[in-house]
Amino acid sequence: MRAGQLRHFVTLQRNVPTQDPQTGAMLDHWVDFARIWASVEPLSVRDFIAAHASQSAVGHRVTIRFLQGVQPGMRVLHGAAVYRILGALPDKVSGRDFLTLPCEELSQ
Repeated sequence: MRAGQLRHFVTLQRNVPTQDPQTGAMLDHWVDFARIWASVEPLSVRDFIAAHASQSAVGHRVTIRFLQGVQPGMRVLHGAAVYRILGALPDKVSGRDFLTLPCEELSQ
């Protein structure tokens, strides 16, 4: 992966559920996991069709340098956009150079 392709600065977050002391309800509490350079791309029509779009929520692909601990269910913040990570796919050659994160955009 060439550094020039990683041109978007993003924040990865993980959910740490907390309990509301008043109601006892569990609340989502998102904390920063990493702030890194990434490539954020919408899927092409060909990729969208290959993913069987009618059955898939994947709409974007985020590529980052390999980072231990990235898991589905985390989220990516890029500007005003919020993406839910649906998977963490290591590169095909070494498995430790970069990760491809299929994501779906969440509405605000």
